[in-house]
Amino acid sequence: MKKIFLLAVLAGGLAFGQSKKVVASDVHWWGYKVAKSEASSHDGTVKVKSGNMVMKGNQLAGGSFVLDMNSITSTDLTGEYQGKLNGHLKNGDFFEVEKYPTAAFKITSVKKGSDKIYNYTVTGDLTVKGKTNSISFPAKIAYSKGVVSLVSDKFSFDRQKFDVAYKSTMQDVFVKDDIDMVVKVTAK
Repeated sequence: MKKIFLLAVLAGGLAFGQSKKVVASDVHWWGYKVAKSEASSHDGTVKVKSGNMVMKGNQLAGGSFVLDMNSITSTDLTGEYQGKLNGHLKNGDFFEVEKYPTAAFKITSVKKGSDKIYNYTVTGDLTVKGKTNSISFPAKIAYSKGVVSLVSDKFSFDRQKFDVAYKSTMQDVFVKDDIDMVVKVTAK
Protein backbone atom coordinates (compact mmCIF):
# COMPACT_ATOMS: atom_id res chain seq x y z
CA MET A 1 0.00 0.00 0.00
CA LYS A 2 2.86 2.40 0.83
CA LYS A 3 4.41 1.77 -2.59
CA ILE A 4 1.14 2.59 -4.35
CA PHE A 5 0.80 5.84 -2.36
CA LEU A 6 4.40 6.84 -3.10
CA LEU A 7 3.91 6.08 -6.79
CA ALA A 8 0.72 8.20 -6.83
CA VAL A 9 2.53 11.12 -5.18
CA LEU A 10 5.40 10.92 -7.69
CA ALA A 11 3.04 10.64 -10.66
CA GLY A 12 1.01 13.60 -9.40
CA GLY A 13 4.17 15.70 -9.13
CA LEU A 14 5.11 14.85 -12.71
CA ALA A 15 1.62 15.55 -14.02
CA PHE A 16 1.13 18.88 -12.28
CA GLY A 17 4.75 20.05 -12.19
CA GLN A 18 7.05 21.27 -9.50
CA SER A 19 6.65 24.80 -8.16
CA LYS A 20 9.76 26.93 -7.68
CA LYS A 21 9.63 30.07 -5.52
CA VAL A 22 10.88 33.37 -6.99
CA VAL A 23 14.10 34.33 -5.19
CA ALA A 24 15.32 37.23 -7.34
CA SER A 25 13.76 39.61 -9.84
CA ASP A 26 14.36 42.76 -11.83
CA VAL A 27 11.42 44.38 -13.63
CA HIS A 28 12.31 47.50 -15.62
CA TRP A 29 9.75 49.73 -17.40
CA TRP A 30 9.84 52.57 -19.93
CA GLY A 31 7.08 55.11 -20.54
CA TYR A 32 7.15 57.62 -23.39
CA LYS A 33 6.04 61.18 -23.90
CA VAL A 34 5.12 62.74 -27.28
CA ALA A 35 7.50 60.55 -29.32
CA LYS A 36 8.71 57.04 -28.50
CA SER A 37 12.41 57.76 -27.99
CA GLU A 38 14.92 57.69 -25.17
CA ALA A 39 15.02 61.51 -25.12
CA SER A 40 11.28 61.69 -24.39
CA SER A 41 10.96 58.83 -21.96
CA HIS A 42 11.05 57.96 -18.30
CA ASP A 43 12.13 54.61 -16.98
CA GLY A 44 12.25 52.81 -13.69
CA THR A 45 11.56 49.66 -11.76
CA VAL A 46 8.80 47.83 -9.95
CA LYS A 47 9.40 44.99 -7.47
CA VAL A 48 8.03 41.46 -7.58
CA LYS A 49 6.26 40.92 -4.25
CA SER A 50 5.90 37.15 -4.68
CA GLY A 51 5.82 34.53 -7.36
CA ASN A 52 6.46 31.02 -8.49
CA MET A 53 7.41 29.18 -11.66
CA VAL A 54 6.05 25.72 -12.38
CA MET A 55 8.33 23.18 -14.02
CA LYS A 56 7.33 19.97 -15.80
CA GLY A 57 10.58 18.08 -15.95
CA ASN A 58 13.11 20.67 -17.10
CA GLN A 59 10.57 22.82 -18.99
CA LEU A 60 8.77 25.91 -17.72
CA ALA A 61 5.04 25.13 -17.82
CA GLY A 62 3.45 27.94 -15.82
CA GLY A 63 3.75 30.36 -12.98
CA SER A 64 2.40 33.52 -11.45
CA PHE A 65 3.83 36.77 -10.15
CA VAL A 66 2.53 39.59 -7.98
CA LEU A 67 3.99 43.06 -8.53
CA ASP A 68 4.11 45.54 -5.65
CA MET A 69 2.79 48.68 -7.34
CA ASN A 70 3.72 50.76 -4.28
CA SER A 71 7.35 50.08 -5.25
CA ILE A 72 7.08 51.65 -8.72
CA THR A 73 9.82 54.25 -9.05
CA SER A 74 11.56 56.21 -11.76
CA THR A 75 15.29 55.70 -12.08
CA ASP A 76 16.03 58.32 -14.73
CA LEU A 77 15.35 61.23 -12.35
CA THR A 78 16.59 62.19 -8.90
CA GLY A 79 15.56 64.50 -6.10
CA GLU A 80 12.44 66.64 -6.36
CA TYR A 81 11.64 65.63 -9.97
CA GLN A 82 11.86 61.92 -9.13
CA GLY A 83 9.55 62.43 -6.14
CA LYS A 84 7.01 64.27 -8.29
CA LEU A 85 7.03 61.62 -11.02
CA ASN A 86 6.81 58.76 -8.50
CA GLY A 87 3.80 60.44 -6.87
CA HIS A 88 2.25 61.00 -10.28
CA LEU A 89 2.69 57.30 -11.20
CA LYS A 90 1.13 56.16 -7.93
CA ASN A 91 -1.87 58.49 -7.81
CA GLY A 92 -5.08 58.51 -9.83
CA ASP A 93 -3.29 59.89 -12.89
CA PHE A 94 -1.86 56.45 -13.61
CA PHE A 95 -1.77 53.35 -11.36
CA GLU A 96 -3.93 54.34 -8.34
CA VAL A 97 -1.80 52.23 -5.99
CA GLU A 98 -3.90 53.08 -2.93
CA LYS A 99 -6.85 51.31 -4.56
CA TYR A 100 -4.79 48.77 -6.58
CA PRO A 101 -1.63 48.01 -4.56
CA THR A 102 -0.67 45.01 -6.68
CA ALA A 103 -0.65 43.88 -10.30
CA ALA A 104 -0.32 40.25 -11.37
CA PHE A 105 0.86 38.10 -14.25
CA LYS A 106 -0.15 34.45 -14.70
CA ILE A 107 1.61 32.36 -17.35
CA THR A 108 -0.90 30.53 -19.57
CA SER A 109 1.52 29.05 -22.13
CA VAL A 110 5.20 28.72 -22.94
CA LYS A 111 6.10 27.84 -26.54
CA LYS A 112 9.47 27.05 -28.06
CA GLY A 113 10.48 29.56 -30.73
CA SER A 114 13.15 29.82 -33.40
CA ASP A 115 15.07 32.85 -32.08
CA LYS A 116 18.57 31.86 -30.99
CA ILE A 117 18.61 34.07 -27.88
CA TYR A 118 14.98 34.55 -26.83
CA ASN A 119 14.00 30.99 -27.68
CA TYR A 120 10.51 30.94 -26.10
CA THR A 121 7.30 32.90 -26.31
CA VAL A 122 5.63 33.35 -22.94
CA THR A 123 1.92 34.19 -22.95
CA GLY A 124 -0.09 35.08 -19.90
CA ASP A 125 -2.79 37.13 -18.28
CA LEU A 126 -1.65 40.52 -17.00
CA THR A 127 -3.93 42.16 -14.43
CA VAL A 128 -3.47 45.87 -13.70
CA LYS A 129 -6.05 48.04 -11.91
CA GLY A 130 -8.49 45.11 -11.87
CA LYS A 131 -8.41 44.70 -15.67
CA THR A 132 -6.99 41.51 -17.24
CA ASN A 133 -5.63 41.14 -20.76
CA SER A 134 -3.44 38.57 -22.45
CA ILE A 135 0.10 39.59 -23.40
CA SER A 136 2.98 37.68 -24.99
CA PHE A 137 6.71 38.31 -24.99
CA PRO A 138 9.92 36.64 -26.16
CA ALA A 139 12.04 35.16 -23.38
CA LYS A 140 15.22 33.25 -22.72
CA ILE A 141 14.49 30.44 -20.27
CA ALA A 142 17.17 28.33 -18.60
CA TYR A 143 16.95 25.53 -16.03
CA SER A 144 19.99 24.11 -14.25
CA LYS A 145 20.62 22.50 -10.86
CA GLY A 146 17.09 23.24 -9.62
CA VAL A 147 17.18 26.93 -10.58
CA VAL A 148 15.02 28.36 -13.37
CA SER A 149 15.59 31.78 -14.88
CA LEU A 150 13.43 33.77 -17.27
CA VAL A 151 14.79 36.85 -19.04
CA SER A 152 12.50 38.66 -21.45
CA ASP A 153 13.47 40.67 -24.46
CA LYS A 154 12.09 44.23 -24.31
CA PHE A 155 8.35 44.04 -25.04
CA SER A 156 5.41 46.45 -25.13
CA PHE A 157 1.83 46.45 -23.95
CA ASP A 158 -0.96 49.00 -24.33
CA ARG A 159 -1.59 50.73 -20.98
CA GLN A 160 -5.03 51.92 -22.18
CA LYS A 161 -6.29 48.30 -22.05
CA PHE A 162 -5.71 48.46 -18.28
CA ASP A 163 -7.24 51.91 -17.73
CA VAL A 164 -3.81 53.37 -17.00
CA ALA A 165 -4.65 56.74 -18.48
CA TYR A 166 -3.24 60.17 -17.77
CA LYS A 167 -6.14 62.06 -16.19
CA SER A 168 -5.48 65.62 -17.30
CA THR A 169 -7.25 68.20 -19.44
CA MET A 170 -4.97 67.16 -22.31
CA GLN A 171 -5.87 63.50 -21.68
CA ASP A 172 -3.26 61.28 -23.33
CA VAL A 173 -1.96 63.72 -25.95
CA PHE A 174 1.45 63.86 -24.29
CA VAL A 175 1.80 60.22 -23.24
CA LYS A 176 2.16 57.28 -25.63
CA ASP A 177 0.03 54.20 -25.04
CA ASP A 178 2.95 51.74 -25.10
CA ILE A 179 4.71 50.76 -21.92
CA ASP A 180 7.90 48.78 -22.55
CA MET A 181 9.25 46.25 -20.08
CA VAL A 182 12.13 43.87 -19.50
CA VAL A 183 11.53 41.16 -16.93
CA LYS A 184 14.19 39.02 -15.22
CA VAL A 185 13.05 36.39 -12.72
CA THR A 186 14.93 33.59 -10.95
CA ALA A 187 13.23 30.82 -8.95
CA LYS A 188 14.39 27.77 -7.03
